Amino acid sequence: MNTAQFTPAGTLTAEDLGRIHLIGVGGVGMSGLARLFLTRGLPVSGSELREWPSLAGMRALGGTVHMTHEPSNLDGVDTVVYSSAIPQDHVEMVEARRRGLRVLHRSEALAAAMTGRRTVAIAGTHGKTTTTSMVTMVLQQAGADPSFVIGGEISEVGSGAHHGTGEHFVVEADESDRSFLIYRPYLSVITNIEADHLNTYGDLATLEAAFAEFARLTDPDGFIVTCADDPGGRRLAQTLRAEGRRVHTYGEAADADLRLSEVVSSAQGVRYLAEIDGRSLGEFRLPVPGRHMGLNSASAVLTAYLLGLPVEAAEAALAAFPGVRRRFERKGVADGVLVYDEYAYHPTSMTLAMRTLREVAGEGRLLVVFQPYRLYRTRDLQAEIAAALGLADELVLLEVFGPGELRQPGEGSAALVEAVPLPADRKVFVGSWEDAPVEVARRARPGDVVVTMGAPPISLMGDELLAALSARAGDAGGSAATAG
Repeated sequence: MNTAQFTPAGTLTAEDLGRIHLIGVGGVGMSGLARLFLTRGLPVSGSELREWPSLAGMRALGGTVHMTHEPSNLDGVDTVVYSSAIPQDHVEMVEARRRGLRVLHRSEALAAAMTGRRTVAIAGTHGKTTTTSMVTMVLQQAGADPSFVIGGEISEVGSGAHHGTGEHFVVEADESDRSFLIYRPYLSVITNIEADHLNTYGDLATLEAAFAEFARLTDPDGFIVTCADDPGGRRLAQTLRAEGRRVHTYGEAADADLRLSEVVSSAQGVRYLAEIDGRSLGEFRLPVPGRHMGLNSASAVLTAYLLGLPVEAAEAALAAFPGVRRRFERKGVADGVLVYDEYAYHPTSMTLAMRTLREVAGEGRLLVVFQPYRLYRTRDLQAEIAAALGLADELVLLEVFGPGELRQPGEGSAALVEAVPLPADRKVFVGSWEDAPVEVARRARPGDVVVTMGAPPISLMGDELLAALSARAGDAGGSAATAG
């Protein structure tokens, strides 16, 4: 079990960090932090081994990117920042300690950046990236110019981080390694609580206790928001209210403080009516489909209400919400086949995503290209992940992405594919990345929807799928690919 301890938020500021170096800077979380520091005018460098799309933006802002991991990258550096994916024996971690540099976990560096701001922290097993993006856009629409760091990029904005001039700092709070416990929110949102990251927590009861601890760190003069439709959220609200804490809930449940009704989801988006304490707030619309997206947006509406922002700002921001990259992101169309990318890797979020994609597919089929994320999750939730994948019409399965994990006999995607309840001719485990586009081009038909789903690297495959489908169309004299 992971029992890593992090230093609670204190008086350290971003400016106290001096020259900052981020190990593995290409990842979404680390690149967002780098962007935040750079837009704050701080000197930033980072190291990486793969040319992630985010690196171009970092360079454009004046950051230095080393495409190697080596001790000399730390020359002139004051603070080294790492994520939980970086092992303690990493060459740059070892060198940083040898030189006596300040070494901070990503969450500790982020906490320093939040010093002096009113933090709005969004946590939960599912939906926190989308919800954080929605809350950010609502505050922007209201003219609050918040700082923010999100575990994804808001589509069309092209950024997951920004240093704003306003008093609020919106942050996605990661529970996977307990690091969310260093934050001290003014307003905390818990979207839902389900069994995940059990390599850290061991069981659901310990995970729920951590979420309760996170909520208790909320400013006594602030607000705690939970989902009344989620069993874990309901239990948390009951526990906290019994302690005398102020909790505000949202959802379709009859006893929710902010209640949704007449929820309708289609390929064109979601709409619903909302009321709070029996008072109508009017109709809200989202241009992205999925009932779960409507539920996420309701937490943003409630957040705006509690912060005293105009409800009209929430209505306008949500109506224009462009989505988040890697969350139901349309990559393009080729030879009559729509290609999407989706970050879901937990069985609950996978199921919700595929139900929404079926709304889009209509009469077409749904073909899923899935890369499982982490061996422990794939092993512990194999039956549930297999059942979710069984909702597809066709499955192309890649090997588990589990950096730093040791594979035991019988673990991995070869075992998972056998458990998926699809006929043998409608599922396949491919041993290499290059085989996946070939399989998609062989299996997909015009009118189908293809989605790449799962671990971070799979997000890079969309363009290759479009190219393979386009090449197939070219061979047959058909249509080429269209992006977006």
